[in-house]
Amino acid sequence: MSGFEHFARDACQLEREILKRGILLELDWDDRATLRELAREALQGGASHTRALLADPDPRLRARGDLFALAVLMLRVMEESADTGVHTHGGPAWKSFGSALIEEAHAKGKGVNPAAQLNGDSSA
Repeated sequence: MSGFEHFARDACQLEREILKRGILLELDWDDRATLRELAREALQGGASHTRALLADPDPRLRARGDLFALAVLMLRVMEESADTGVHTHGGPAWKSFGSALIEEAHAKGKGVNPAAQLNGDSSA
């Protein structure tokens, strides 16, 4: 499995960055309602909303944008690793936010493809 270690490394790095943004946003990773609200915002806003947040001068809004961009990377790592037969996931923050994204994708009545929804693909 020597070719697959980068998935675990990527997951650890993403988890660390997600946790940093969570600290800036004062997130409680066990607060399902807040995480669902963030996930809903990320999915509804798509890529254009994330780009706007990333350009905002307010550090807390930029942290939201960072979190949404990290979610795209998180989902991409999971998809790519799954394509190679490897199950990859991060730690508690990754799992909490990832679950909220999937729950919100289900609630929207669309297929579960939060990555496409985060990227602004309205066909997802």
